[in-house]
Amino acid sequence: MCTSEEQPLQLAHKLAREKLSGMDIKQQCSRSGAEYVHPDRVIIEYLNQSYVMAIPGMDISLRDSPGRCEHIDSTDRILMLHYLITAKGSSPTGKVIGLRQVPGGSCEHAGFSREVLTPLLDHFGKEPERLVEAAAKLGGSRANYGSVAVSIKAFPRVSVIMVLWRGDDEFPPNANMLFDSSVTHYLSTEDLTVLCERIAQKLTHPGQPQG
Repeated sequence: MCTSEEQPLQLAHKLAREKLSGMDIKQQCSRSGAEYVHPDRVIIEYLNQSYVMAIPGMDISLRDSPGRCEHIDSTDRILMLHYLITAKGSSPTGKVIGLRQVPGGSCEHAGFSREVLTPLLDHFGKEPERLVEAAAKLGGSRANYGSVAVSIKAFPRVSVIMVLWRGDDEFPPNANMLFDSSVTHYLSTEDLTVLCERIAQKLTHPGQPQG
């Protein structure tokens, strides 16, 4: 029996699979940077791991463990499907924005701060250099922002930049996440906040099963 928390995820997963099945999969692969393997597979990179999506069922499994869908977090599966559905194929703009600059992002910011930024600060705020080592496990590399920053390629055409500022006598430590403004052509604002939550979870609790 599904719990009250699992039921919305199962419904969202079902609806996403149905929507994607009615789209031109080859075209969406081209737009998203995923690889279309004729006639029945899509390969998609997500947070430094490679996944296979079977056509037409849209079931997603780890590339090195085909068919083992049960080991992939439901939220991750939904994010991958939504990314494939939403992708417009837009090029990066080079303009970096925060969540508040994304449509509807201001309304999401309180929850974003609580679920994403606060855990990052609690975990890395006193030793921000530790973020670089943790992010490397997700394929991240150092970026030139704040006191310490890393850029993680979440999807082929979506990168997330995590920035930490060391505190001093005047200001406490601070954190933020930044994105190329083209991110709105690949993920909804809600999906973007969920993606950031997943990244924060994977960085701050690396020992928990993630795939």
